[in-house]
Amino acid sequence: GYPRPTEAEWAWSARSTEAAPLRFPWGDQLPPPDRHGNYADRAASNVVGRIIFGYNDNYIVAAPVGSFLANPKGIYDLGGNVAEWTHDFYEIPEQMEAVDPLGAEEGDYHVIRGSSWMHGTITDLRLSFRDYGSDGRQDVGFRIARFAE
Repeated sequence: GYPRPTEAEWAWSARSTEAAPLRFPWGDQLPPPDRHGNYADRAASNVVGRIIFGYNDNYIVAAPVGSFLANPKGIYDLGGNVAEWTHDFYEIPEQMEAVDPLGAEEGDYHVIRGSSWMHGTITDLRLSFRDYGSDGRQDVGFRIARFAE
């Protein structure tokens, strides 16, 4: 079968650019540019607590995959729409930098990365934001990965 990406693979796909790593999926400033992604905004103001002022993607909850622009690597929906389960189990990361690290081999919770249509705060919108869980949520989905040959 196809695995979910590791947390390191997800982070590299979302943050890495030829310049500096990005703070948010769209750059370093709020609000996101038009047509960038599905976040907590004016359209979702009746179903979420906090919204991004000055932004409206016209979707109340999840949008069809690929409804917004791809990132510089051509990957869709790494920021906004739904947050994503990763392969790795949740643990507090070590302070040293590792190259392509694998997470814990076992645990109670999996790492969730990315923002969703429910996220509207600076903390939740950052590409470095990490969440965890073991049960499904309406704003969490997954993508599959495969090894390049």
